[in-house]
Amino acid sequence: MVIIIPFKERYAGEFKRLNTEWLRQYFVIEAYDEYQLSHPNEEILDKGGYIFLAMDNELVIGTVALMKETDRSFELTKMSVTKDSQGKGVSKLLMDACIKLAKEKKWDRLFLYSNTILVPAIQLYRRYGFLEILLETQSHYSRTNIKMELKLI
Repeated sequence: MVIIIPFKERYAGEFKRLNTEWLRQYFVIEAYDEYQLSHPNEEILDKGGYIFLAMDNELVIGTVALMKETDRSFELTKMSVTKDSQGKGVSKLLMDACIKLAKEKKWDRLFLYSNTILVPAIQLYRRYGFLEILLETQSHYSRTNIKMELKLI
């Protein structure tokens, strides 16, 4: 049975490994990715963000992070699921955890950066009510060609 837990330091290596594997499969690891994944406490948690892990027994099979933009606006990022666990609803469980937290905290919105070649991911985001919004000319990642937002108020 898959459960979603808050980040634990002992799984920092797994957080990096899963995201690195995903990035290598579809894109390249950019300097910003490498720094975030190597320093999740400093870059995400210490700045008011959150990380969730999908666990199957003691195995980390999925990750997602919420990076604080403002007190009421967070970026959904670093979502990754192991190849063997894809298509089994793990991403849905991670999304549910993020949206539940956002609603409990009464945040205004979640937003994300993605790429349209990731068809299943874009479909998942749309099922959750994320809508495409204007993409800044400069984003965190060179791979980005779509920005999406879920308004919570």
